[in-house]
Amino acid sequence: MSYSVEVKNLTVKFGAFTAVDNISFAVNPGEIFGFLGANGAGKTTTIRVLCGLLIPTSGEVRVTGLNPENGLQAIKAKVGYMSQKFTLYQDMTVEENLDFTAALHKIPKDVQLKRQTEWLEFIRFKESPKRLVRELSGGTKQEVSLVAALLHDPEIVFLDEPTAGVSPVFRARFWAIIQGLSQKGKTVFVTTHYMDEAEQCGRIALMRDGKIIAIGSPDELKKLAFTEPIYEITPKTNSRGWIEKLKQESSVEEVNPYGMRFHLVVKDAASWKETAAKFSAEFDNQTIKPSLEDVFIRLVEGKKK
Repeated sequence: MSYSVEVKNLTVKFGAFTAVDNISFAVNPGEIFGFLGANGAGKTTTIRVLCGLLIPTSGEVRVTGLNPENGLQAIKAKVGYMSQKFTLYQDMTVEENLDFTAALHKIPKDVQLKRQTEWLEFIRFKESPKRLVRELSGGTKQEVSLVAALLHDPEIVFLDEPTAGVSPVFRARFWAIIQGLSQKGKTVFVTTHYMDEAEQCGRIALMRDGKIIAIGSPDELKKLAFTEPIYEITPKTNSRGWIEKLKQESSVEEVNPYGMRFHLVVKDAASWKETAAKFSAEFDNQTIKPSLEDVFIRLVEGKKK
């Protein structure tokens, strides 16, 4: 099988600091592949290598079958990249920004206009193309940035936290667009800090300290992270003095805040019943299915094992 992205033993060092530490993974054509990790985990560094913007210290990288070191120009024609920061010129119009992008990729004017019209319709752009970018909302700016990244019709689109700082409404709209790109056969490689967005990925790689610590579908990662039961705790009072006592119970593995409630992992379901009865005046509890946020807290932010 030919992969859209194939990485083998990739390492990137900056002096004595190892940003990416011997990682390997592959991404299938048309897949929405999520890359999750805390800030500084190595996600953006990895993307920069895949886009040919950074030379790795060691390892092998293939993007659409090409090695970025030897086929950089060919890869640029097949890859679109969009960062979390607005990549448009604020004092230029939407139309001028897209004209500039097309010129960089040497796209013929007739081809540009055809694609530009198609992609602006695809994102349901309602503004005038002659409007200044600085006058657009944050979400609309990101959508137009995506059009700029798609203008040369790449096979793979790298999206580095594309919805950071925009409203929930625009986040939902943007992910509908991502799903549409996948349905068109494009491979989408995306980083995000929003776990509800990550749930929409076909597969996810979790990074911590430059290493990939787990990879799989959202359901596979949940089963990997939680072999024990997980419970949702709903406090009955505003008092929180019982929380530290609960953490000391032998039946309790860990307790993490989750909005106004808590999620709790137990060591033993039978002995937990006794513990729950002892604290019945403090909270109600029920078994739940773990979320990706639970997975992230346990595997990425939890104690190193």
